[in-house]
Amino acid sequence: MYPRPVYNVFMAIKYDESNIKSLSSLEHIRLRPGMYIGRLGDGSHVDDGIYILLKEVIDNSIDEFIMGCGSRVIITVLDREVTVRDYGRGIPLGKIVECVSVINTGAKYDSEAFQFSVGLNGVGTKAVNALSSSFTVTSYRDGEMASASFEKGIQKGRTKHAKTDEPNGTLISFVPDPDIFPDYSFNEEFILERLWNYAYLNTGLTIEYNRKVIKSQNGLLDLLSKDVGSEQLYPIIHYKGSQLEFAMTHTSSYGESYFSYVNGQHTSDGGTHLAAFKEGVLKGINEYYKKTWNAPEIRDGIAGAISVKVQNPVFESQTKNKLGNTEIRTWIVNEVKEAVIDALMKNQETANALLTKITTNERIHKEESAVRNGAREMAKKVSINIPKLRDCRYHLNSYPKSKEAEAMNSMIFLTEGDSASGTITKTRNVETQAVFSLRGKPFNVFGKTRKAIYENEELYNIMVALGLENGDFDNLRYAKVVIATDADTDGYHIRNLLMTYFLTFFDELVTSGRLYILETPLFRVRNKQVITYCYSEKERDATLLQMKNPEVTRFKGLGEIDPKEFGQFIGDDIKLVPVTIDSATEVRKKMQFYMGNNTPERREYIMENLV
Repeated sequence: MYPRPVYNVFMAIKYDESNIKSLSSLEHIRLRPGMYIGRLGDGSHVDDGIYILLKEVIDNSIDEFIMGCGSRVIITVLDREVTVRDYGRGIPLGKIVECVSVINTGAKYDSEAFQFSVGLNGVGTKAVNALSSSFTVTSYRDGEMASASFEKGIQKGRTKHAKTDEPNGTLISFVPDPDIFPDYSFNEEFILERLWNYAYLNTGLTIEYNRKVIKSQNGLLDLLSKDVGSEQLYPIIHYKGSQLEFAMTHTSSYGESYFSYVNGQHTSDGGTHLAAFKEGVLKGINEYYKKTWNAPEIRDGIAGAISVKVQNPVFESQTKNKLGNTEIRTWIVNEVKEAVIDALMKNQETANALLTKITTNERIHKEESAVRNGAREMAKKVSINIPKLRDCRYHLNSYPKSKEAEAMNSMIFLTEGDSASGTITKTRNVETQAVFSLRGKPFNVFGKTRKAIYENEELYNIMVALGLENGDFDNLRYAKVVIATDADTDGYHIRNLLMTYFLTFFDELVTSGRLYILETPLFRVRNKQVITYCYSEKERDATLLQMKNPEVTRFKGLGEIDPKEFGQFIGDDIKLVPVTIDSATEVRKKMQFYMGNNTPERREYIMENLV
């Protein structure tokens, strides 16, 4: 029972008709933007809001291309202004205002006008409009045009109509509102990556971005070729049907690596289509070779990409990271299986190379089995629980559906030493944040086999803590794996060793966007009036110019920050830097240089670049 004083406080809160508020749709978007576009951010993360705004506008142009109308899209990003011009059918002139400002208005509800839409079905462009300080839409149709301009979703002036010589299509320009996205800037690498994905998924489409031409002739074959390069053990198997396209090969690496898409949307968490693709590959290979290999023997080292078109896709979240349609499973499994069998029957060299890879996997797994069992027995003797793990109450493989929000926010911090882990443990959110304390520097696994994990207690415990002991990425227990080390030489070294560990044996953790680095401030600058935290020397110097009588504190390590003060750095305003890769081939080259057995070469590089 609550104490009476607390009960009286609740009873005293006023609640009557005056508390009931009605917001317009656009007002609601501005008040709760995260419900419509996910995270806001400042442009430093590929999924930050400004890129989602760009995506939503481009998606409409892609929908036109999918429907056979307009094979060219011109995109310009100059400072903070974005312009997108397509050559599709153009928005019907009489509905130009409604289509960009009235929620649940659009042609994507009409399956004849749009069969495989990638947008937010009546929300996307409206969200862009509402979250932009300025927004202009112009439509060209059969010699006529209409144009309307908005500020923060509110129309300014009357809609303009006129005759025109412009070819059909739609032109949209917008500036993300700094009131919603303070201190943002566009990262061209993120934009180019997204545009290349559009090109890979839409062969025949030409995208011009700031005068750069982006085009793919071979779709997912080009995407996978760029990713694996010369690492492929046999020529990429490429299949393209009316609603399904996939590409696959194997490399000498460990683990599995996939790119998956639905209607042009990157599904970083996979879903039914990816699971069906994996099952189809397994069945096709076993049927061709007349074997009963299990999944790890076949899929270890696989690199694949799959794209499907679904008329009524059901996603598990607004940001569309995971597909939930169950009715598509059977036909995808069967189509993939038959395509794999057909490809192997037509190319004996490919079939021989794949057989060699699978039998190698089989041999390695048998060798690892004894070591793995020994590691498990040793772990049982040491402790029933994983040493140095302070777990959270929720993790992905045991969430009820009602806890989806917690599942999406769950994370584990990998930190160095008892001092730093103690600081994080005292201030973390125990519901969603776990802490794993490293004991010194992890073992460098570059060039090692997976036996190294089982023979090294700490690496083994990390694997078990993440739920990856059996190599099944679907059992990952956390939405985010966060490397939280000090911002000094030792901290950077540990950071590199952990990234090498994940990229060598669990690269899907990186390719799915689950691995992050915690960014914590290097300096605290304060006077009697204000406290400012700076993440670089440049920020510190700029802050010093604006303060009178400042006091500067240099944080040497996470453990030196007071827990009460540190809490804000892993709370709602946590700064996480995603670990991303351009291609598997380039990553392996860099790992070879920085983590391989070539000390003289690295020393020479350091001496030549020392400043």
